[in-house]
Amino acid sequence: MYEEPIGHTLFAVRILAIADETDPTLTAARLRDIKPDLVIGCGDLGMDYLDYVSSAANACLVYVPGNHDPDLRFRAPASRPGALVFDEVWGNAQPDDEKRELAGINADGRIVQVNGLSIAGLGGSIRYKQGPNQYTQREMARRARNIKWRARLARKPVDIFIAHSPPAGLGDEDDGPHRGFESFIPLVEALQPKLMLHGHIHPHGFEKPDRQLGSTRIVNVIPHQVLEVE
Repeated sequence: MYEEPIGHTLFAVRILAIADETDPTLTAARLRDIKPDLVIGCGDLGMDYLDYVSSAANACLVYVPGNHDPDLRFRAPASRPGALVFDEVWGNAQPDDEKRELAGINADGRIVQVNGLSIAGLGGSIRYKQGPNQYTQREMARRARNIKWRARLARKPVDIFIAHSPPAGLGDEDDGPHRGFESFIPLVEALQPKLMLHGHIHPHGFEKPDRQLGSTRIVNVIPHQVLEVE
């Protein structure tokens, strides 16, 4: 677990990032001690667990789906009032409190503004069987291009990129279901976020080291990581 500041803005935002595995150490008391300003879910966690963590921590939730999550593409995102969601197709910002349905902000395929941070999200894994939230390399490359286009439209630097899968060759594995996305490398190089957070690659008791791509620190957050972005 890392607790160190990143970046050079005026105020630090404390982030609790979670993915893939429910963590019995994240008791309500522990969450109150961590005092995150923001909870980020990187996929493959049930909404009940995400709701529990964000509610016990009294923090806003931003998440992307994993390959074991349901298809959320045609359901309205929800968030705290006033948060902005950049529409996946056209890129226009809308106050999403008018279309609330799910707890938290689904950032998949979007750029959202929360707690002064600009957060881009791309959920899902490489396609290896039938099911939602799985993409070929070509399909994810198209989604990555959409994020780059939206970032240019927003005219604001992206602070954090959240995904379920890692970039190819940077924390992924050789077996088919756990290969990373090739398109994430040029995306990260273009956006230059301070952090890329992901899950999908289970540690199985071994520490997964951080990776570096340019100025971007890439962190596998399973089961949880605490970070500060300034």
